[in-house]
Amino acid sequence: MGTNPKLGRPARRAVLVVHVNASAGWLGLTLGLLGLGITAAATGSAVTVEASVRAMKLFADWLPPPVAFLTLLSGLLLSLGTVWGLARYRWVYTKFWLPLATTTATVFALRPGVNSAVAGAGDGGSPPNPFA
Repeated sequence: MGTNPKLGRPARRAVLVVHVNASAGWLGLTLGLLGLGITAAATGSAVTVEASVRAMKLFADWLPPPVAFLTLLSGLLLSLGTVWGLARYRWVYTKFWLPLATTTATVFALRPGVNSAVAGAGDGGSPPNPFA
C-alpha cells in the first residue's frame, strides 16, 4: 500500500457523485452561456442583445465559479484519496490541470468580458466583440 490516505468505499462514492454532478452542472452552465453569447452575437436586435448579455451576467457572476471550484475540489479529493493519485497517470494529471485553467479563465476572463458586454449594451451601443 502507499502513503496516500485512501477514501473508504462510501466516502469515495459520495465524492464521485458530487464530482460527476458538479462537472455536469459546469458543462450545462457553459453551454447555456455559449448559447446566450451566440444569440447576442448573431441577432440584429438591440433588445435581444441586452437581454442576452444581462442573462449572461446573472449566470456568470454567481454560478460558474463555485461549481468550477467544487469540481476541482472533488476531483482533487478523488485523485488523492484513491489509487489513481494526482500525477501517477497522465490522464488524471490532465483532468486536474484543464479544469484549473478553465476555472482561472472563468474568473479572470469570462466575468470581466461579460461585465464589459453588459456595460456596452446598457449604453445603447452594441457590446464589444471579444473575437476582434
